[in-house]
Amino acid sequence: MSTLRGIAVIFDLDGTLVDSEPNYYEASRQTLAEHGVPDFSWAEHERYVGISTLETVALLKERYGLGPSVAELLAAVDRRYLRLARVATHAYPEMRRFVELLAGEGVPMAVASGSSPEAIEAILSATGLGAFVPTVVSADEVARGKPAPDVFLEAARRLGVTPAECVVLEDAAPGATAARAAGMRCIAIPYVSGQADAAGFAGADLLVRGGQAAFTARAAYDWLAGPAPAAGPR
Repeated sequence: MSTLRGIAVIFDLDGTLVDSEPNYYEASRQTLAEHGVPDFSWAEHERYVGISTLETVALLKERYGLGPSVAELLAAVDRRYLRLARVATHAYPEMRRFVELLAGEGVPMAVASGSSPEAIEAILSATGLGAFVPTVVSADEVARGKPAPDVFLEAARRLGVTPAECVVLEDAAPGATAARAAGMRCIAIPYVSGQADAAGFAGADLLVRGGQAAFTARAAYDWLAGPAPAAGPR
């Protein structure tokens, strides 16, 4: 009998399962350059890690006073991102191993992401992860994006499990906040390790301060298989 019976796992996608943030940065950088903003830096991009593409575009439009509508800018970013995603997205090796371990135990899994449905499909197809995680929810399909819990609650509904049975893996503070608001446990693997002390991570049940460089599939599996921990960072 599986030691993980009664557990479902919900993964954020970008920065958690796959290293797609460089593609989002490049898509945003190119779009902004096209509209007269030539110096959008990676450090500036990091401010938007963890929120939906739609919200990011709206914030960039306001910040830089861009003329095109949010819908037009979003379409431009998505078009560039999808082109990059199909050829330049890599799953984190330990995350892939973790997914495979969970699949071997029959653990229900889902992806809940701020990306568009098209972007999620492209990445899961390109990386082969879609074969293990067929249930996906985009923030485009719910009323509110992270840090609201909507996308995680919808993932639990589609998996046919309760929030209390779910463990969320997240790389960004808004996602960790959303997991806690959903009544789910959370393993936080900060994409920007320097942000590990951000308030949103304070409620994580397991905080991997070193990010992906410190995450191992076996350690995460053993943590899930052990007794449920008290809330708070580890």
